[in-house]
Amino acid sequence: MGGNLIDRYDAAFTRLSKSNFRSRFHLSSADRKYIAEKGMETIRSHCEDFIRTRLAPANPPNDGKQTPMRGHPVFKAQHACACCCRDCLAKWWKVPLGVPIPAERQRGIVDFLMAWIERENGRTALG
Repeated sequence: MGGNLIDRYDAAFTRLSKSNFRSRFHLSSADRKYIAEKGMETIRSHCEDFIRTRLAPANPPNDGKQTPMRGHPVFKAQHACACCCRDCLAKWWKVPLGVPIPAERQRGIVDFLMAWIERENGRTALG
């Protein structure tokens, strides 16, 4: 992939925005409040844990159903970014099925999810 990271993220966000399903996910005021109370470091820690335990194993338990639609800002980010299950990771990001996700790739997923959260958290209620 060429270009700098911000350009790659922008291109990925543009691609995701064309999906009716992916584009309907946004942070709520409760999500923003939770982020403000916990801080981005804690949110990142939660994100790292969710990816490590729920997505990184070769065959995660309940794959396809392991990520709730709401309840945590990271869950919304995962659905918005097609990082919610191994099938979506394979379809959208070419992450191979049936093999563990290496630590470096996990970091990339976390970084992308956090970029979505930061982007959403900076938006006003009107857009």
